[in-house]
This record gives sequence, C-alpha cells and structure tokens, in this order.
Amino acid sequence: MRRRVQIAAVLIAAAVGATALSACGDSGSDDEVVLLTHDSFALPDELLSSFEDQTGLTLKVVKESDAGQLSSSIALTAGSPRGDVVYGIDNTFASRVLDADALEPYTSPDNGLGPNEHALPEPNRLTAIDRGDVCVNVDSDWFAQRGQQPPQNFADLADPRYKGLTVVLDPATSSPGMAFLLATIAAYPSSTAGGWQGYWQRLRDNEVAVAPGWSEAYNQEFTAGEGKGSKPVVVSYASSPAYLPTTKALLNTCFEQTEYAGVLRGAENVEGGQKVVDFLLSEPVQAALPESMYVYPVRTGTPLPAEWAQYAPEPEFVASMPAGVIAENREAWQQEWRTVMGR
Repeated sequence: MRRRVQIAAVLIAAAVGATALSACGDSGSDDEVVLLTHDSFALPDELLSSFEDQTGLTLKVVKESDAGQLSSSIALTAGSPRGDVVYGIDNTFASRVLDADALEPYTSPDNGLGPNEHALPEPNRLTAIDRGDVCVNVDSDWFAQRGQQPPQNFADLADPRYKGLTVVLDPATSSPGMAFLLATIAAYPSSTAGGWQGYWQRLRDNEVAVAPGWSEAYNQEFTAGEGKGSKPVVVSYASSPAYLPTTKALLNTCFEQTEYAGVLRGAENVEGGQKVVDFLLSEPVQAALPESMYVYPVRTGTPLPAEWAQYAPEPEFVASMPAGVIAENREAWQQEWRTVMGR
C-alpha cells in the first residue's frame, strides 16, 4: 500500500528525432502545433507520426533544459508564448506559471480517467500526464566492486565515508532538484537540530556536487550514466533502476512529483494545443511513458512493464506537500539554499 506523507502547512510555515528541434520556437500556423517541453521529453517516432496522421497537424517540439527553466520561460512570455502547448511543468514549479496567468483553461475529455486525482488548485489550467518519485539513487556495482556499503538514507549522504561521492540538482533550475530539496525539508524540519539548512551545510561540508539539471547529473556525473562520471550517488527517480538494473533507489528518500501539460494563453493554435494534451493522455502514449521517459502514467489501468516490479518498485512512503505551501515558500527556500551552499 502506497502512502503519501504530506507535510502539514503549519510545520512548513514554521520552517520558513522525428520532431523538429529548435533553440527558440514560436507559435506556428493552423497546420502546425508547437510543443514546449524539457530536455527529457521522448516518445516513439511512430506515436508522434500517428498524432500528425490523425490530426493533419505538424508537431514541432522545442526543448528547454529542465522543468525549472521551462517554467520560468513560460511565465516570462505569458500572453506572447513561443509555442501553443507546454508539457513538463511539475507540482514544484506549477504556481510559477499559474501566477503568471500563462495558460488557457482546458479540460480534456479523458481528465476523469486518472488525471483528476492529481489536480492542482486550478485544475482546468494544467492536466496531469505522468508522475514519479524523486529519490536518491546509488550505483550498486560501484560500491560492490570496492567492497563498500552504499548509503542507505539521508543521513548517510552527509557521512564522511561518502565524502565527494554525491551529485544533487540545483533546485532553482531543476524540478527533481526542487523535489529533493522539499524532501530534505520534510526530513529535517525546523524542529530538528539545525533543521534542513543544517543538513545542507553538512552536505556541503561533505563535498556534494551540484548539477544544473537531471540530464547533466545522471548522464554525465553519475558513474553508471552515459558519461561514466565520478559520482556513484545521484538524485534521480524510483523508476530509474528499471533503465539501469545495476543501480538502486533509496526508497526512504522520495518526494512525489507530477508532471502536467497545458495550453498556452495567447497561442496561435489553441485547438492544436488541446489536441496535444488529449494525445498525451491517450492510451498509446500513456502505455509508452514508462519505457520512453521512465515515469508512471496517470491514466487508470495503464499497464507497467513486468520488470518494474523487480527493478522499480514504488516507494511505500513518499513525502508530498500542498501546492499552496510550495508556492508560498519556494523562492525563500531556494534563496536560503543558495546561501547555505555559497552559490
């Protein structure tokens, strides 16, 4: 049984390919729809082609670096967007685009098939597409080859035995980075000695590295990643070991993350943007999400790959936080984090 461990507002208050890629995009014509997203977006070519065949639209995908930067970009261009629809805004940064009034109201016909369970305070602005759990991941092989026990929890990351072995993500630019910061705020509230700020000071003293986004951390810095980096401990997802079975997620360090899509206010092709939202909620796309982006689909009844039960079990307990609490405190927490980390 999966249980959310939601941090009470009073406690927190006390804590005071087939698609065209472009460096900059702009809304297209009626026969083109422009999707703004993060750099981890990936779907099979045949699915993208099927969308174009069924709608008669050309789908242009424009990628930002990470969801944090994507959210900032959407907020800054509210009313004059560079695209028609956005995917990848998550619950840790959603208020940034909602407060900027950057989205058109839209409710997908499939919203009642699961997405509504992850609705935000303004449910007709952002539609849930997928979810995941941000957790610490370790390279099990790296530690086994050296006869060392990998870290087991938050406290271990600050242990001198693991000095210089961890890479985390900047919470100002990275949505999983922000989720991890929120996880530490949940684990080390102000009622504990030193609070979360003290915990991050211990991480800094233990020479934790900070990457701007998930791709840089996991693919370049992580020892099990594509670049064969030097850090055997990384912030990633509970589902990541399904991609790299020689790794393991620490399921007691997780924070719940949900990603959303929405039609952009001022879009040239509003109807096309709505069709993209519907497409992302369709059964074929939802079924493809686990193996394409290693996230859990939100559509009820969507099957998961069989190997996920072994390599990517869902955490029994995950921390979560009300959207309003995140919105009220995010900027202050980020600034406190920068101060502690000397950035």
